[in-house]
Amino acid sequence: MEVKKLPTLPTLPKKKQVAAYARVSSGKDAMLHSLSAQVSYYSAYIQKHPEWLYCGVYVDEAVTGTKSERPEFQRLLSDCRAGKIDMVITKSISRFARNTVTLLETVRELKTLGIDVFFEEHNIHTMSAAGEMMLTLLASVAQEESRMTSERMKWRVRKNFEEGVPWNGTVYGYRLYADKFFIEQREAEIVRYIFDRFLQGAGVNALANELNAFGVPSRFGMTWCKNSVMNVLRNYMYTGNLLLQKTYRTDHITKHKAVNSGQLPMYYVEGAHEPIIDIETFERTQAEIRRRAALFTPPKPAEPQYPFTGIITCAVCGKKFRRKKRKNDAVWICDNKNMHGRSACGSKQIPEAVLAGLVESCLPKTVALIEAGNGNDVRLVFSDGTDQRTVWKDRSRRDSWTDEMKQKAREKTYGRYHQNTGNEEQVHIGSGVADA
Repeated sequence: MEVKKLPTLPTLPKKKQVAAYARVSSGKDAMLHSLSAQVSYYSAYIQKHPEWLYCGVYVDEAVTGTKSERPEFQRLLSDCRAGKIDMVITKSISRFARNTVTLLETVRELKTLGIDVFFEEHNIHTMSAAGEMMLTLLASVAQEESRMTSERMKWRVRKNFEEGVPWNGTVYGYRLYADKFFIEQREAEIVRYIFDRFLQGAGVNALANELNAFGVPSRFGMTWCKNSVMNVLRNYMYTGNLLLQKTYRTDHITKHKAVNSGQLPMYYVEGAHEPIIDIETFERTQAEIRRRAALFTPPKPAEPQYPFTGIITCAVCGKKFRRKKRKNDAVWICDNKNMHGRSACGSKQIPEAVLAGLVESCLPKTVALIEAGNGNDVRLVFSDGTDQRTVWKDRSRRDSWTDEMKQKAREKTYGRYHQNTGNEEQVHIGSGVADA
């Protein structure tokens, strides 16, 4: 018998799966043109390498790099975790993320998955030995640059406010030229019509239906609705005066918009432009709005406010978390998942006791926002603008039992034991009598 060793068949080299990420923080035409150029460039750049497999370009439009809940950025990370990508190419650190913590944690996670991130502008591969050290330095610079840019913009806006220059020029009934509002006569007639009809008794829904029936477009050619009519009725600008800085951004990372309740100065500009309605008409309209609200809207019972109400955001789908009371405790769950199930959002619910422990462990810092990510990871954003990522532990079944639950379990077990013991004795006695 003759045994022959067969030669090993050559294995074809596996192509590296490569994708690119691009982002612009503004929806302006120039920015979108730059984004289109980036997409074309990276599509051609990846496909000209025969050893690479083109996996697409992930694009976020008009989304700031300081936020991690960018939809395409999150989709990119999901595909990386699923093993669909081996390398990510991006233009620069600031395009990938301007938050140092987010950048480093993302890069480290991808590194553990064996995924390289190549920052073309800086010529840095994260899988290289010196990659993380260089990233730390450059990311800190990018984050500081973001903060300084934000401060410059705030300074410019507040300087304009001090000089009576408006921030938003897209108001129905006016056009903004050289920092001054001028009446657009056709739209101004519609504004007066809305105020007159409302004071005559017409409702906001009826007004919206009338305007749509007449074929009157809104400011940007859209149809009218209840909110757009109410925005006209509440707009103090139509009196010819301006009230500036009614809202503000709390910090440059979260960019959370808050109502100015005295945190910053507000600016009142009297006679800033030609009025469309007089101040008396405006005040009568506001009084009528309040009268109807009191008449037709019954007072709602005050909803209970909990320490985490409104501050927990789901990083998976972007919705807010809500409190859900269970039999023996409370958890916080994504509203989208609670309403539509796991198919709509795969985030985890978090026990309230766990959240309380996380916040307590960060004292004396004040937690302003909580971002619940995939699995058990959360990102805590503090009131000073810094943030921290952590992973919470699932509670064991034993820890979740209350003293009352334990006592009931003991009583149930004790009763079952005596019931079984009693049956055995009864059988034994009966058998003894029969034998006798």
